[in-house]
Amino acid sequence: MENKNYDMSFKLEAIKLVESGTKAADVARQLGLHPATIYRWISEFKRDGEQAFPGKGNLKPDDEELRQLRKRVRDLEEECAILKKAAVIFAKHQK
Repeated sequence: MENKNYDMSFKLEAIKLVESGTKAADVARQLGLHPATIYRWISEFKRDGEQAFPGKGNLKPDDEELRQLRKRVRDLEEECAILKKAAVIFAKHQK
């Protein structure tokens, strides 16, 4: 089965069709999709609003911030480990 990627505007149009009263199964049939796909898009849109479909390779703003914070923590932990090793080395040379 082939995975297809649909852009944000396509997904939003499909959601609008369902919200306007057309059954999700009918919208799915018109667009050549499985109804579960339409329901998933609706669920994602209800949960995340306009940030629901950031696009391939992009993250939602909250997820991007979390990624950056985790990277910062890793960098700081690495710096701390280096400083601890340096302190041990300098302590040995002070004796």
